Amino acid sequence: MNNVIAIIDYGVGNLYSVEKAFARLGAEAAVTSDPAAITAAAKVVLPGVGAFGDCMENLAAYGLTDVVRTVAAKGTPLLGICVGLQILFDGSEEDPGVPGLGIFPGLVRRLVAPGLKVPHMGWNSLAVAGESPLLRDLPANPYVYFVHSYHAVPDDPALVTAWTDYGGRVTAAVGRGNVQAVQFHPEKSGDTGLEILANFKELVL
Repeated sequence: MNNVIAIIDYGVGNLYSVEKAFARLGAEAAVTSDPAAITAAAKVVLPGVGAFGDCMENLAAYGLTDVVRTVAAKGTPLLGICVGLQILFDGSEEDPGVPGLGIFPGLVRRLVAPGLKVPHMGWNSLAVAGESPLLRDLPANPYVYFVHSYHAVPDDPALVTAWTDYGGRVTAAVGRGNVQAVQFHPEKSGDTGLEILANFKELVL
């Protein structure tokens, strides 16, 4: 049986630190841009850093836009990280007019945090808002590492599985079924981040 976790390489993202984190957990992870390998993988990770529009442009240039949609539709566990979460939505205020993947309905909006710096960079605690296979068995209000200026605002608030307080409620994680995503960087979030990645590694639907 194929147990490979495919980490999608589309020219953006902190790919090799994610791969190393999974290796520490004893997972077989592979960084790849091969559509066949991604589609055949047991689980798939969609990383992302930088701007929403650049990520969507690169995904299209690598011929992977429909591959991600196919993976999500066929029930393969899919983990979005940082901008990899944001591009799951319909679009973003960062790049108006650039369509996202549309897997989740809603928009990505700029952080409104009066008196606080944007981008939001640093450690913040999570408040778990709903059932999430990624966040099970975590300690109460664990700290994770964020670097972002935008956050997802789903049409359905029940998609939000965790939030953090940064001048107000900020979406920290979303998910439904096989598609789960985090705004923070689990690969940079110490033991808590490793536990989240371990939960994804063990995810059975």
